[in-house]
This record gives sequence, C-alpha cells and structure tokens, in this order.
Amino acid sequence: MAAGTLGYMSAEREELRRLVEELPDEQVAAVLAEARRQLTPHGVPSWPPAWFGAIEADRTDIGRHHDELLAEGFGNAS
Repeated sequence: MAAGTLGYMSAEREELRRLVEELPDEQVAAVLAEARRQLTPHGVPSWPPAWFGAIEADRTDIGRHHDELLAEGFGNAS
C-alpha cells in the first residue's frame, strides 16, 4: 500500500483490514452488522419517535376513516 495513495494507516487498522479479508464468507454479515453498530452515532433517535401515538381521541376508528377525518379538518383547533 503506497503511503502517497491512501496516506498513513495505523498498525491496528492494517490488522483489522487483514482480519476482515480472512473472514469466512458465512461470518461477514455478522461482523459487518457489528461494525455498523459501532459506527452508529450516539443520540440517534430510536423508533418509534417520542411523539408517536401522541394523539388522544375518543374515536377508535381513526386509521380506517383517516380520509374523512382529514377532510373534516382533523387536528385543527377550529
């Protein structure tokens, strides 16, 4: 690996690259998932968001009749 092409690579990063290349194909998905998990920034909101399910209503058929409710101005304070 030429230093001018990719820049300096630490010994740990070089070892990680080598180990990844040696992984059996059946282990790649698990290792990749773990690497992605390690890169997920902290504080990323989880699903569902905090506001999910925040609507309080006397009706239980909101999902079924959403078009009619929206046409009536559902959620408007009028």
